[in-house]
Amino acid sequence: MSKTIQAVRGMNDILPADAALWEFFEDTIRDWLRAYGYSQIRTPIVESTDLFVRSIGEVTDIVEKEMYSFEDKLNGERLTLRPEGTASCVRAVVEHNLLYNAPQRLWYMGPMFRHERPQKGRYRQFHQVGVESLGYDGPDMDAEHIIMTARLWKLLGLQDVKLEINTLGSSEARARYRSRLIAYFEQHADVLDEDAKRRLHSNPLRILDTKNPAMQSLVEAAPKLMEDIDEASLKHFERLQDILRSAGVEYQINPRLVRGLDYYNATVFEWVTTRLGAQGTVCAGGRYDALIEQVGGKSSPACGYAMGVERLLALLQDQDIQPPTLAPDAYIVHVGEQADRMALQAAELLRDAGLSVVLHCGGGSFKSQMKKADASQAHFAIIIGDDEAAVGEVSVKPLREGGEQTRVPLATAVDLLSE
Repeated sequence: MSKTIQAVRGMNDILPADAALWEFFEDTIRDWLRAYGYSQIRTPIVESTDLFVRSIGEVTDIVEKEMYSFEDKLNGERLTLRPEGTASCVRAVVEHNLLYNAPQRLWYMGPMFRHERPQKGRYRQFHQVGVESLGYDGPDMDAEHIIMTARLWKLLGLQDVKLEINTLGSSEARARYRSRLIAYFEQHADVLDEDAKRRLHSNPLRILDTKNPAMQSLVEAAPKLMEDIDEASLKHFERLQDILRSAGVEYQINPRLVRGLDYYNATVFEWVTTRLGAQGTVCAGGRYDALIEQVGGKSSPACGYAMGVERLLALLQDQDIQPPTLAPDAYIVHVGEQADRMALQAAELLRDAGLSVVLHCGGGSFKSQMKKADASQAHFAIIIGDDEAAVGEVSVKPLREGGEQTRVPLATAVDLLSE
């Protein structure tokens, strides 16, 4: 026997038993974003490698260790499976000149790819919902992003999700802070782990986000970014907090929150939970005012965020939040040549009326078909034998609500089930 082919490690199938929760989540997402006036954008899964190197930052874990990159043998291009969605969205906006006459509120949903050690809530093919607002420079848009996610948690019924915020200031402020941080860590080089030593002169802010317990006291005592923040960024941050307080959104300022992508500036935020172990961040984002210019467009402010679908679904399951049951309205049971022809006609008429219908296939007795009708969770069984078919009638049997089986003309059955 040939060896069974299995899915690639860290890239998972979504089976029918799990798909209902995904559909519930996706439907909620679409309705929620429509309520805020966001339009969907769909970008390719494969992009030029240079897009991510330029936007995410060359000295980041994603670019250095996690990207699925390859050379297209047909033309020699360096390509990458997208590891995140913001860069692709910005590239599309610049390429198609979408900011020509108006700012844009955009969203996307789909698979992303990172070569990480698979564990609960962290997969090599994972899914994100991303929201991007391009052309808006005020703290009111930062606040909208946070307030709308707070609404989403309520729509989904999620609890134990807390908000952390910070400001990274301007590029000039971060440059001043970066110099002080490098000098501080250089004085304690003997305590730095290999990752920290590698990042010290290229991306020292990422050292603040270390998970190494041996470095926690060193990081706690490090200079604070807030001491270097410029006045304009502080006013922006204070106004954001005013809006959040007015909206009743609770938050905590986390001075160590820096985010792992180079393109962020000013406002950054994360929604975190303690219910998923180490993978506690379920939604994160912030402002990236320089990215559009980095990708080749005209300088324009922008901000956005993304949420991990698998992590949010795990949180829903942890809280035993179940999707609504999507049972069919009717299951059509039929035995006999005339009945078979009429069953097909009946199924289409019921679907024309907006009903969901399972038409039995594969033959079998009335008894065996009725067992399958009951197992389908359908609300009604439509039963057709040759006797019913000869006079254009069907028998309607309630399967869930109780009541008597009745024999009626087909058109009447459509009216009964449509009520």
